[in-house]
Amino acid sequence: MALPPVLRDRLRLPVIGSPLFIISVPDLVIAQCKAGIVGSFPALNARPASLLDEWLHRITEELAEWDRDHPDTPSAPYAVNHIVHKTNDRLEHDLEVSCKWKAPVVITSLGAREDVNKAVHASGGVVLHDVINSTFGRKAVEKGADGLITVAAGAGGHAGVLSPFALVQEIREWFDGPVALSGSIANGRAILGAQAMGADLAYIGSAFIATQEANADPGYKQMIVDSSGDDIVYTNLFTGVHGNYLRPSIVAAGLDPDDLPHSDPSKMNFGSGGNQKAKAWRDIWGCGQGIGALKEAPTTAEYVARLAAEYEEAKAELALKTSFTAGRALLAAE
Repeated sequence: MALPPVLRDRLRLPVIGSPLFIISVPDLVIAQCKAGIVGSFPALNARPASLLDEWLHRITEELAEWDRDHPDTPSAPYAVNHIVHKTNDRLEHDLEVSCKWKAPVVITSLGAREDVNKAVHASGGVVLHDVINSTFGRKAVEKGADGLITVAAGAGGHAGVLSPFALVQEIREWFDGPVALSGSIANGRAILGAQAMGADLAYIGSAFIATQEANADPGYKQMIVDSSGDDIVYTNLFTGVHGNYLRPSIVAAGLDPDDLPHSDPSKMNFGSGGNQKAKAWRDIWGCGQGIGALKEAPTTAEYVARLAAEYEEAKAELALKTSFTAGRALLAAE
């Protein structure tokens, strides 16, 4: 399961910070990259569209400056997320701008297109496509995606329904390229667990909403700190695509989270819930099931440092258990 150099050589941890609608802005992306994980953002977060060029200029320059000043701890690469669905009328413009700045990693969502992948490859980038099942994964790879982001049950936002064990297992039966796993990953032990399942990288989103650099309402951040997996509701009402949302935010919008109607998927949108006055993600707040691991709202650097410490501790514990089991086996054989 060899990773391309861009996703192997400059990471402190095998982690991608997932692109968060509205929330992922240059401050967060730059902080993630400086901390040693892939920082990403949706191109649609740059509004108006002309702002995307400014964002990529800033990200490129600040990370280059960091690398000059910190040769021993260079920044991780950044990623731009493009929504490939037909409702995104900005795709052509945003893709052109990200290719202009030679974005090292591009994440594509809600559709796979060969022409998009070819454009990214021509600019030297790597394409990761997010999928919720093996069927979509095959289509993405056939159209030229370099790797897959497996979005399992429990992930924030537009999540799938398959267990991460089942999803990674099925994809690894036919695909040996880069795989990132998304779904309730919020501590270092879960990162190691993702690798043990067969993924190369962990894909972490919801936990970063609570960080200080995230462009999220303070109430949103506090709700994440105060909530747990029991507070997550899975529904397609708000965008036409099933996703996970914070129960208290649904209640605050005047809706009953236990009696939500279904939305028509053909009327997919990314800003409102049909005729509802409450909007996703402005009022209805997306979140994954792993947030019980969050007890505070740290800086990004503090959170990544905690993940790194937990990850190393988990590896040490696993090595100890493995050596203990091997020792018992040797004794039994004597």
